[in-house]
Amino acid sequence: MSMLKIKMGDTVKIITGKDKDKEGKVIAINRKTKRVIVEGANMITKHVKPNAANPNGGIVKQESPIDISNVMYVHKGKPTRIGFKFENGKKVRYAKSTGEVID
Repeated sequence: MSMLKIKMGDTVKIITGKDKDKEGKVIAINRKTKRVIVEGANMITKHVKPNAANPNGGIVKQESPIDISNVMYVHKGKPTRIGFKFENGKKVRYAKSTGEVID
């Protein structure tokens, strides 16, 4: 399995699709299918049966997964690519546009 450059909690910008130019936080990542769920983006309507959490059921709006290649990490308000480098014997992510270490 390859290393993913986007992590949960990162702020990303959607670069293609119906929600192009929207920004949001990454809520979940599926490493097997390489898809992410971004807060407030790619919304779908889902019909749910009544259950304990939602006793009336009905129509619910929720986020749907987006391919990880369709999002870019946002660093200081601008989308940037991410690279990896070693600093003090640790592998860290850095923003390719500025060269600054992210985490």
